[in-house]
Amino acid sequence: MANDNDNGAVCDLEMQQMHGKVVGGPSESCDDKKTSQASDLDSAVLEKRYEIVTWDGPDDKDNPMNMSNLRKWTITAIVCISALNLTCCSIIYSAAYEGIMAEFHESETAVLTGITVYLIGIGTGPMLYSPLSEFYGRQKIYIVSYIFFLIFQFPVAFGKNLSAIVINRFLTGFAGSASMTVSGGTIADIFRKEELGLPMMAYTASPFLGPILGPIIGDFIVAYCDWRWVFYVVIMWTGVMLILVSLFVPETFAPVLLTSKSRRIRQETGNEMIRSPAEEQNANRTLRQALIFSIKRPIELIIFEPIVLTMCVYSAVILGILYLSFEAFPLVYKFNHGFKTQYLGLTFIGLMIGQILATLSEPWWKRLYTQLSHKHGGAQPEFRLPQAVLGSVLCPIGLFWFAFTTMKSVHWIVPVLSTIVLGAGMLFVFSGIFTYKVEAYRPYSASALAANTFFRCVFGSVFPLFGVQMYNRLGYMWASALLAFLTLICVPCPFLFYKYGQKLRENSRFAWRG
Repeated sequence: MANDNDNGAVCDLEMQQMHGKVVGGPSESCDDKKTSQASDLDSAVLEKRYEIVTWDGPDDKDNPMNMSNLRKWTITAIVCISALNLTCCSIIYSAAYEGIMAEFHESETAVLTGITVYLIGIGTGPMLYSPLSEFYGRQKIYIVSYIFFLIFQFPVAFGKNLSAIVINRFLTGFAGSASMTVSGGTIADIFRKEELGLPMMAYTASPFLGPILGPIIGDFIVAYCDWRWVFYVVIMWTGVMLILVSLFVPETFAPVLLTSKSRRIRQETGNEMIRSPAEEQNANRTLRQALIFSIKRPIELIIFEPIVLTMCVYSAVILGILYLSFEAFPLVYKFNHGFKTQYLGLTFIGLMIGQILATLSEPWWKRLYTQLSHKHGGAQPEFRLPQAVLGSVLCPIGLFWFAFTTMKSVHWIVPVLSTIVLGAGMLFVFSGIFTYKVEAYRPYSASALAANTFFRCVFGSVFPLFGVQMYNRLGYMWASALLAFLTLICVPCPFLFYKYGQKLRENSRFAWRG
């Protein structure tokens, strides 16, 4: 018995020396423990032999954050213009719909489905591109996306019937949606946290300035050229963007860059025990699993998170009104004020000015966020919502102003001025909701934004289908007033989440509870 106890003590002592703890229970024999010990020791040795590749210090030239400011802003400008290009193409189609109707003898509603399916493509594409960018990086996704974005525009420009145009409009939107999904990640890759404010403001504004530029450019083209020239110009623009993206937007996703570095070192040294953090993290993760996850998580957030669902519906209504305005508002200026086709698009400059002014106000909102954080002893996601609160008030004010100044007796500049208020309100709502979701759902922010993008694009795609009919039946004043009442109903949303959002997050499965 003494010898048995001595052997057990030696066995335990050896295991404590090797592992820092006793492995196994009292029922195991020393031989079993030694076998287990050997297996664990082999695993430990293997784990210790792995060398994890990281940046070579804070000044590593391969780290995208150490790029020169000129290069950073060149990349930022290109990816912002690419997002603007994508959304501009969504509504520039409206300038060509009369020509399409005349050539193919189709109804207005049938032709406008070209906008609907394009936006559905933009809404569904991120579900694919988001996980793909995790595996293959930003640059490859940009280039492949833009190649197909360009290819699918040719059947639209040279289409022989409406069906061909509509099908390829969907494929165009789906292919190009990487500009919406990946661009924000690229900016976050190259700017440090304290530098992100201005570039993110530019990126946030770009997708919303695109639809405003669409009618301005498109109406001038169709005033002097055949409707197909709208799409010829888009093809040329997209071709230029493909060249710029290919030449001047490098890979910026740190996990992919470190993986390339680890592969290069393995080839040079022959040491197969070198790994990047991403290689270890994704060792047991397949692309199929990532794709399933990217579809599943946004759906879960919409079903189980009232914050996500409500914010999605609210931002979707606002975007739907924006896209409806591109079809309906020109009726006011064409029939009540006698505007010629080439000048109709200029009536949207008010929306553009409003959004630019809202973007320039970002430093003030940043100071307010800092003040609220100091006052309440720490930052909370709800402190991002004052922007949305102001925007929720400005939107109905702008729409009511527009509604009751649509008469022929009122000078055309008055309703145009109302759209400055509306444009600022829209951007404040979008910016407040986006930043709130990113902070409130930190581990799942990409999924929360994907859900928002899908909702917004679906609503935006449906509203133009009934906009013109609604304005013709209700009249310009009451149709605009109806939209104003719709936004008025939504006014309490940001107020309520500002006050009760923290309590809702405390009971959430997905939200950040800090």
